[in-house]
Amino acid sequence: MEGIKKTTIMDAETMQRTLKRIAHQIIENTDGAKELVFIGIERRGVTIAQRIAGYVKEFEGVDIEIGTLDITFYRDDLSKNSDQPVVNESHFGFNVDGKKIILVDDVLYTGRTARAAMDAIMDTGRPQFIKFAVLVDRGHRELPIRADFVGKNVPTATHEVISVKVTEFDNEESVTICDRKNGD
Repeated sequence: MEGIKKTTIMDAETMQRTLKRIAHQIIENTDGAKELVFIGIERRGVTIAQRIAGYVKEFEGVDIEIGTLDITFYRDDLSKNSDQPVVNESHFGFNVDGKKIILVDDVLYTGRTARAAMDAIMDTGRPQFIKFAVLVDRGHRELPIRADFVGKNVPTATHEVISVKVTEFDNEESVTICDRKNGD
């Protein structure tokens, strides 16, 4: 759901700098990124996870395995979102037991997506830990969820939307605050 553009808070260069900073923070807080795996939440969380993993490799020479996670059926608001939800397949490519997981998403809002993602991960095994990285934390939590690595905290009104655009899906790179369309 995208509204009328209001304010650009990140351009392509700022996004790149922010993701590099998150990569450094992850390295500093996880003993040099050894034995880490990233799990990106479909869709843009996967792209962000891939980019951060690329920077970790650039800085540390460590290849990070990346899994993808579709949390559609784990959401507690599934019936409110759509009569016919689009479900993508989750691919970890690794066993989560004992892994140091960095869960990655584009925007943290109510905390419900993060909770659903953790439920989905825990249904497949028992990781050593799960830490959470987001590009933008916009506040308005409904659950006691916080991100361990945050690119930018952006206070928003509930009628606003954070729109993250990445080249892979949108042919541009930006983060904007938008007003909801009338009726949304």
